[in-house]
Amino acid sequence: MDGSRLRPTPTGDRHWHDSARFATGCALTFLAMTLVVDWDEHTLTPPRAMLWLVMTALLFTILLPQRVTAGPGWLAVRGLVRRQAVRTDALVTVRQYGDVSAHLTLRDTDGRRLELDPRILVANPLLWHELDTGVRRSRAGGTLLEGIEVVERLRLQIDDAEARAVLKASGIL
Repeated sequence: MDGSRLRPTPTGDRHWHDSARFATGCALTFLAMTLVVDWDEHTLTPPRAMLWLVMTALLFTILLPQRVTAGPGWLAVRGLVRRQAVRTDALVTVRQYGDVSAHLTLRDTDGRRLELDPRILVANPLLWHELDTGVRRSRAGGTLLEGIEVVERLRLQIDDAEARAVLKASGIL
């Protein structure tokens, strides 16, 4: 029997492809505009073209969001350069930093750490479900020592967003 059939498919950020497409479009638009302006002004040289390519790559790197995936007992965040993953069923701490530009920091019993934007969890109920299931297991196992109030606050925020979405879809709001 094929072992890959036994593993469930990981859950991912359902908006990531749109965000990546947006980042690509912005970067290519920037490149096209800079090259056209330089070409029109007769100032386009190979070093300037290379400068615009480097700046386009930098813009793409800044705009490309991290890719968040989750499965039973794990959560991973992958950027262009690095991948972070934690065991959600063995979390030790959950912290939230900042208000306007908030990010969550999760740390597991193996010492691995992961940072992500909580808005990704609000926009992706399946990712939240995987994390919440892992948090419940961590609490039951006694490993989650810090951050229960952060998770509860996030749970309320996600429940409110889901309730508003249901009411809006039903025409009540």
